[in-house]
Parts: sequence; structure tokens; C-alpha cells
Amino acid sequence: MGLGTAEWQAVFLSIKVGLWATILSLPVGIFVAYALARWEFRGKQVLNALVHLPLVLPPVVTGYLLLLVFGTRGAVGSFLADLGVVLAFQWTGAVLAAAIMAFPLMVRAIRLSIEAVDRKLEDAAATLGASPIQVFRRITLPLILPGVVAGSVLAFAKAIGEFGATITFVANIPGQTQTIPSAIYAFLQVPDGEGVALRLVAISILIAIAAVLVSESIAQRVARKVGER
Repeated sequence: MGLGTAEWQAVFLSIKVGLWATILSLPVGIFVAYALARWEFRGKQVLNALVHLPLVLPPVVTGYLLLLVFGTRGAVGSFLADLGVVLAFQWTGAVLAAAIMAFPLMVRAIRLSIEAVDRKLEDAAATLGASPIQVFRRITLPLILPGVVAGSVLAFAKAIGEFGATITFVANIPGQTQTIPSAIYAFLQVPDGEGVALRLVAISILIAIAAVLVSESIAQRVARKVGER
């Protein structure tokens, strides 16, 4: 027996949540990674701790904090609700939860790539009259693209596999907020649900493998282009 409509909805929703979480996190992730790798400022260690906090906090705690802040009665959530934007118990809330949980992995991968860039190349471009933005766009960004790709794939994989924070913040509503992990959990709670759960596990593995293969292909192409310059 194959997957039903609700199960395929969980698969497609997981992919949508993972993609949106990665896309929306990427600009902020690059900025934060660059700040941590290149700048010295007061509160740097605090920022670093906050970035990595989702890795050490129980995911359920993160989800509950999101519910307190972004729920309809939360400080931010009530303001957004007045504007017609509701995140709690919506798929957009799943994007927020997944993005927060995946953000540390993205930042770490990109930060390591930035720290590996020879600063003499950046300094040489600056002495030739390039502005900081031009140095980043023409020198730093091309060199760290493999790290950006790796960080994006890690974030995507983490986002589609996120369970604790997501189910706490947006619940497990079939067709609306039920992603692959929450669907697997739901099927494991009912009689004769193991078969569907195993098929969802297989699909999640295939998605992860495909993401890794695509990222490797992109990273190799970027490395070749950088080497040709």
C-alpha cells in the first residue's frame, strides 16, 4: 500500500518548510557568520552563545519559547496578529521554528569558510580601492560559496527533520502543519501504522541523500570556477 493524500501532504509540506527556512535564514546567516569571523565588538561572545543556543536547548523548550513570544497572546505574536499575520499553528510558524533550529548549523559552516579565506587577498583588494562591500562581493563571497552551500544543505536537512520545536509551536495538524517527522510520530501511535511510517522514513532518507548529492555537485562546480579565476 502506498502513501495516502495526507502523507504526501506531509512530504511536500516538509520540503516547502525546509526550503523557505533555508532561503530566509541564508542572508542573516551570512551576515552573522561574517560578523563573528571578522569583526570585534562588545557582546560578540553573547551573540555567539545566542546563535548556538538552539543546539543545546531541548527543542520542546525552543518551541515553547516561540509560542510565548510569537503566539497570538505573545508580545510579538499579538502585534503580528493585529496586522493579520499569525504564525502559531500555521505552516509559516513551522518555517520559523525550523529556521531557528537550523540556523546554528548554517552559521557555523559559513563562519568556518570565512575564517579559512586568506585575509591578504581581501587586504590587497582594499588597497586597490575596493570598498568593503566590493571586497566581500568579488573576493570573499566567491571563495566561501562551497561553505555557503554546505551550510544551506545542513540547514535544509535539519529543517525537514525538525520535530520537537515544530510540534510544540504549530502542533500536528494534517494538511496544515504536519511534516514528515510529526507524521511518522502520529502513525507510530496507531495500530498498523508502522508500514506508512517506514515509507515516510524511506522518503526522508531519499530527500536527504538527494540534497547531499546536489550540494556536492554545486560545490564542485563552484570550486572549479574559483580555480579558473
